Amino acid sequence: MMDRIASCSCGQLTARVVGAPVRISICHCLACQRRTGGPFSEQARFPRESVTPTGVSSEYVQAGDDGPGARFHFCPRCSATVYYEPLGLPEYISIPVGAFADPGFPAPTVSVYEGRKHGWVVPPSPAEHFQ
Repeated sequence: MMDRIASCSCGQLTARVVGAPVRISICHCLACQRRTGGPFSEQARFPRESVTPTGVSSEYVQAGDDGPGARFHFCPRCSATVYYEPLGLPEYISIPVGAFADPGFPAPTVSVYEGRKHGWVVPPSPAEHFQ
């Protein structure tokens, strides 16, 4: 069974994940663009029981473009987000793929809010696409 560690920049906050993600997606919504400082976010969704956070986190609840939003857990020392709880999906925890620092992490299979996608971004194919 696959075992991965997601970490903040300073290493104080981590999340150990056992098993494969149930979904890997990219989101082009404006809230994700602002939160990440990039043109989209990429995250892997795992069953809650597969994720074990360690360390101290600060929390920020952010409304999404649609839906209930998410509770983000970030390091109070270096400010990197390590995991978040999608408020409409309490049985899951999502982890920004960059927190794994693994260039071999699988590609996303879902791309959402493509109506807000930067024109130069080309989502991977094949993938499910949603406006």
